[in-house]
Amino acid sequence: MEKLKLHSLDLTQANIEKLAQIFPNCVAEAHDSNGIVKKGIDFDLLRQELSTSIIEGPQERYQLNWPGKREALLTANAPIAKTLRPSRDESVNFDGTQNLFIEGDNLDALKLLQETYLNKVKMIYIDPPYNTGNDFIYEDDFAEDAEAYFFRSNQKDEVGNRLITNLESNGKFHSDWVSMMYSRLKLARNLLQDKGVIFISIGDEELHSLRKIGDEVFGESNYRGTISRATGTRMGSGNTKISSELDFIAIYAKSAAFEFLSLPMSAADISIYDQEDDRGKYLTRSLRRTGGENRREDRPTMFYPVKSPEGELIYPIAPEGWESRWVCSKEKYEEMLKDGLIEWKQVKKDGSLRWQVYQKHYIGEAQKFTSNLWNDIEGNKKATRDLNQIFDGKKVFDHPKPLELLGKLIQIATNPEQADIVLDFFSGSGTTAHAVMNQNSIDAGNRRFICVQLPESLVEDNKTQQVALKFCDEIGKPRNIAEICKERLRRAGNTIKNDNAVKEADSKLDVGFRVLKIDSSNMKDVFYNPDAVSQDLLSDQVNNIREGRTSEDLLFQVLLDWGVDLALPVNQKIIAGKTVYFVDGNALAACFEEGISEDFVKLLAKNEPLRVVFRDTSFASDSVKINVEQIFKLISPTTEVRAI
Repeated sequence: MEKLKLHSLDLTQANIEKLAQIFPNCVAEAHDSNGIVKKGIDFDLLRQELSTSIIEGPQERYQLNWPGKREALLTANAPIAKTLRPSRDESVNFDGTQNLFIEGDNLDALKLLQETYLNKVKMIYIDPPYNTGNDFIYEDDFAEDAEAYFFRSNQKDEVGNRLITNLESNGKFHSDWVSMMYSRLKLARNLLQDKGVIFISIGDEELHSLRKIGDEVFGESNYRGTISRATGTRMGSGNTKISSELDFIAIYAKSAAFEFLSLPMSAADISIYDQEDDRGKYLTRSLRRTGGENRREDRPTMFYPVKSPEGELIYPIAPEGWESRWVCSKEKYEEMLKDGLIEWKQVKKDGSLRWQVYQKHYIGEAQKFTSNLWNDIEGNKKATRDLNQIFDGKKVFDHPKPLELLGKLIQIATNPEQADIVLDFFSGSGTTAHAVMNQNSIDAGNRRFICVQLPESLVEDNKTQQVALKFCDEIGKPRNIAEICKERLRRAGNTIKNDNAVKEADSKLDVGFRVLKIDSSNMKDVFYNPDAVSQDLLSDQVNNIREGRTSEDLLFQVLLDWGVDLALPVNQKIIAGKTVYFVDGNALAACFEEGISEDFVKLLAKNEPLRVVFRDTSFASDSVKINVEQIFKLISPTTEVRAI
């Protein structure tokens, strides 16, 4: 019976397999430090395959480089033996929600999500540390090879060792920040759909670095612009450096397939449609091109005569007398004329009436697209006041992003009619998740969120965090930022639900979230490193599950390993006195109890699950273990059988 691997995807080996399919001649075999033969790539041959001329040694080329780049790539690709453990008590509507709150290191989270959510996320928004010299960044361990990292990552990291203050006096001030971002963005790109997009908030300290990383990870052609946003808060003072009242959002698409969606029309937008006929309200705009590229030589085919109502031939001539052009080709003009979208008006000029031609734009056809200047959203002070209101007037978090800002990003990137997934792996105070729930309540959307937040400890030296510490004590929760974020989402969800009580009865508004916590693997170390166990300790290793782990813990590690959606509904059934978990109906069945008999297996097989998993040590005898696959082949031949 085939066993599950129970660790995250080894991206290095996956990349080697992809290259092997395209360039099989570049695959080489080499021995690792333990003498085991593994596939590798002959990079000299690969470089030659990708070149139209003979490659002889290194050549100068335009590229992004910094101290630690190779280590960052190695760390991004190295697998980890960790898992996600469900926490029902901290969740809201655990069994019914489609939303996920992952507590733990975001690098680990991105690795754990690689198989389950590969190419499935529509939108990512992150608000990472701006690298001002005062904020924290993740301290990733680059000083080891992939194998050492794999085995070390089987243990639970101490949270306090994951964050450092990146002081400007640090000799690798920019390099450490870039390394942190590079590994995470590479993993994040894998999760995006082809029509997906990522929005990254940043200050001017690292905007230039972020653009370089983004161009390399996503491709320069997929850069879709940078939004400048007025924060309403002046940062910095004095005459040595200009004060900043802006921050930025860099935008990268996964591919050319991504398109921005239009925004809803406001009352002010609608008011400019000041004319009306039997087809509805409309406005008119000159058919002659104005603004840039408005000369005949810019588009010669768009310079042609059109007939006025009196038969006069009218050319696109600018008021200054030079030859301009129309906004469309002659064929398109004839089409619009036939469709009733052309309107002629007599305008007084030089003391006489002259005909001018206009295009009609009806309100029902209008689309409002955004620009790169967002100065119509209230700034960070209002965001802080709004968050304080959620927490009974207490200021428990510094510098939250405005809810309206995230709402606008969600509108231009996701479709309310689809179950688009929105991911935020620097969740902070939880604005992104709050905005997803709020936007769904506005437009009856079905969007889902996945947010990731490290349980970063609160410190008493920080004035705001003193309030947060007291608040955590009052509600009886651990003193960390993840707890503040979860409590915000609970309270925000209740408010949204109460505000929508009338339509809630017949809607599917999801204001819940399933809490999953990153932890060491449910499997003992021997599962990953059997050679490390001496003969006299083998009897202790018959049960390869860590102490204190529940059947539901095992279930979620199986879901991760099998790439099954972590938000699918989970139901329990009792079959022959044993508890069986059924995921999404019959998508997967799992039983981790002892004493599995052939009679039980036959009863379970009658449910015809697509997949079934047992513990390797759960069978009543070796003969039962041997016969399991044969029983399923007879009763439910399409079922895939695995063990852990």
